[in-house]
Amino acid sequence: MTDSQNLFSTAQALPGALASMGSAPVIRQLRHLVDNGLADLPQPGTGRTLERWQALSLVAGHDLSLARLYESHTDALAILRELGGQPRSRGEVWAMWAAESPGRRLEAIDRGAAGIVLSGSKASCAGALGASHALLTAWLPGQQPQLMAVELDDPSVTIQTNDWHAVGMADTGSADVTFHNTPAIMLGSPGDFMRRCGYWQGGAGIAACWHGGIRAVAQVLYAAVQQCPSTHPLHATRAAALGRVDVVVNSTAAVLRDSASWIDAHPGDAAMTLALRTRQAVGNGALRVLEETGRALEGTAFSRNTFFARMAAALPAFMRQSQGDRDDTALAAALLAQEKPPAWAL
Repeated sequence: MTDSQNLFSTAQALPGALASMGSAPVIRQLRHLVDNGLADLPQPGTGRTLERWQALSLVAGHDLSLARLYESHTDALAILRELGGQPRSRGEVWAMWAAESPGRRLEAIDRGAAGIVLSGSKASCAGALGASHALLTAWLPGQQPQLMAVELDDPSVTIQTNDWHAVGMADTGSADVTFHNTPAIMLGSPGDFMRRCGYWQGGAGIAACWHGGIRAVAQVLYAAVQQCPSTHPLHATRAAALGRVDVVVNSTAAVLRDSASWIDAHPGDAAMTLALRTRQAVGNGALRVLEETGRALEGTAFSRNTFFARMAAALPAFMRQSQGDRDDTALAAALLAQEKPPAWAL
């Protein structure tokens, strides 16, 4: 099957596959998508970035916890290709754990012919209870963070769930993971993980998941307005909210389309500024859609619509991957470092 045929099959099959899974455990849903070839997406920057993001958005509109794991798996596969990782076996489920927690550091020890081993822990690792493999950052003495690949069924790996008490994104199977001289494989050289073009291309793609979430929330509002008679006292208020939400969702969709197009046109260029703009635009839009929808539907959506209540709890938790004011400040610094001021022109 060619890449284009594979993508066509994925785009066509995803909605039906998602609908058929119902309320099965999230990790079982992820394995179903992986086993059926629906989690092998086009590489960012190869001319089909928007199609990649459309798949992420579709999964997020179904379940944000599933999208968190699906995005992590697809990101790991993209990184393996970019950094020359070994071919993977059918049925492997990958997780991507690059966050560094204060007071914790995963140390890497090079034992020469015996290979590299890891010792230490990673906190709040999404998918730890269901993934078979992980890409993660560890530290060689005196070096920058180094990306490593590990097999999670190794007996030296311990998974601890006692500290995971999330309400939003509760179904991600997250846990603290501890490594005791765990065998690992180095990918690239120290620092390559963040230097590669795909780092920020993938960072922008997370916003496609957020967009899938706000689109699903907007659809709840649309259905409520559609079913509310025009003579009902709340119709005008809800209709006005729907109009404002429509503007936001269409705007965030336009941002994502433009960002995907830029990445495909400039696959080897630094994409940090673009990624920060994209994430902040979609993240701010998501907060606006949640606020408008929650206010328009009052307590009804939260108490009588399980899907909306789960989305309303999960979406802000998912968006904590964005760092708010720090990302705004980083974007400003990137703009000021450019030789020319931003164009901001039509």
